[in-house]
Amino acid sequence: MRLNLKNPIIFFDVETTGLDIAKDRIVEISILKIFPDNSEECKTRRINPTIPIPKVVQALHGISDADVAGCPTFPEVAKSLAAYMEGCDIAGYNSLKFDIPILAEEFIRAGVNFEFRKRKLIDVQAIFYKMEPRTLSGAYKFYCNKILENAHSAEADTRATYEVLQSQLDKYDTLQNDMAHLAAVSNDKRLLDYAGRFELNDNGEAVITFGKHKGKRVTDVLKEEPAYYTWIMSSDFTLDTKRVLTELKLQQFGK
Repeated sequence: MRLNLKNPIIFFDVETTGLDIAKDRIVEISILKIFPDNSEECKTRRINPTIPIPKVVQALHGISDADVAGCPTFPEVAKSLAAYMEGCDIAGYNSLKFDIPILAEEFIRAGVNFEFRKRKLIDVQAIFYKMEPRTLSGAYKFYCNKILENAHSAEADTRATYEVLQSQLDKYDTLQNDMAHLAAVSNDKRLLDYAGRFELNDNGEAVITFGKHKGKRVTDVLKEEPAYYTWIMSSDFTLDTKRVLTELKLQQFGK
C-alpha cells in the first residue's frame, strides 16, 4: 500500500559502536526519504565515531575502525543532516527506544537543536509487536514473504522497514494510512525523554519510571530530595534525560 503522506517521511537506521545511548556513537546512518508523491531517495553515510569500535560490534555490522578513519565526524555533518530531516515525519524499526535516542544525543553533543518531539514518530517494531511479535527479519518474512539479505546493514534494514510498514497497512484494516495515527500506535506511553526515564501519568503529571522512586511524581521527589537532581546530572544518564529533568525543575522552582 502506498503511504498517505502530507509531509515527506524519513525511514532511517543507524549502526553504532554499542548499545549505550549515553556513551556510544553512530558509525553509519542510512536514510530513505519518501515524498508525498511516493517518490524516494536514499542516502547512506559512514561517520567517524572518534572512539574505538569494539571487535564484537564490528563482527555484527562489519564496520571497522579503518573503515571510518577518513570519514567525517558527526559534528561535521550534523547541520546538513538536520536540514535534510527538517519538515519530515520520522520512522524506523525500534527507533523510539534506540535509533532516535542515540541520534538525539549526537545532535545535542554537536550543538544542533533538532527536536524530534515535534515530529510524528512511527516505530514499525512497535506496530509489529502489537500485531505479530517477531524480529525485523521475521517481520520481513511474515509481511513481505522475503528473506532479509544483509541484515544489520543500515541500508538493507532501512529499506526492509519501509516495505514492512507498507505491508502492515495492506494487512490490518485497523491501521489508518495516516502518519499521526501510526505515530500514536507506535508510542502510547507518553514518554518525556527518549530513554524513557520520565513519562506522563494518566493525570498528565511527570513521573519517574525507574529505581526507588518509580511511579512517584517528579515534583514530589525534587521537593523532598533535592539531591536527586544532582545525582541525575552527575551520573551516566543521557544528555536528553538531563535536559528534560532540568526543564521540569525550572518549571517547578523557576531557577
